[in-house]
Amino acid sequence: MSDKKKVLMVCLGNICRSPLAEALLRSKVDPDKVYVDSAGLDSYHVGEPPCKTSQEIAREHGLDISGLRARHFQVSDFDHFDYIYVMDKYNMDLIRQKARNKKDLLKVDYILNLIFPGENMEVPDSYQKGKNAAELVYRMLDEATDVLAKKLQS
Repeated sequence: MSDKKKVLMVCLGNICRSPLAEALLRSKVDPDKVYVDSAGLDSYHVGEPPCKTSQEIAREHGLDISGLRARHFQVSDFDHFDYIYVMDKYNMDLIRQKARNKKDLLKVDYILNLIFPGENMEVPDSYQKGKNAAELVYRMLDEATDVLAKKLQS
């Protein structure tokens, strides 16, 4: 179990983008080889399920995220995860503030750098912006997790 690659998806509240990314990646990797989780950088949604719009979009694409619950990112996550993917610049700024050293920082990247290397593009925050915004987020994360799944299983 300790040889599993461990991936953490991070957004601000852990109720819209990161649960989608978590579920997408889980659906594409062998759970015996890759552990996937998600967390939020702020704690105001801890214990809550993903937002209804994200749940609806996931369900329409054959994923069930209703059982996921938001959790707060902990500094110890740097010790437990090999890869930490953030959704936007604000998330990146917050996580950099929590990093203790260069080793921590080297684990962190924008998730969209998987499909647009070095561009530091952001996944828009779809929370309370409706179904079209959530669908766009889903498509971006689907493409990025395709690339990540191949990378993790090679």
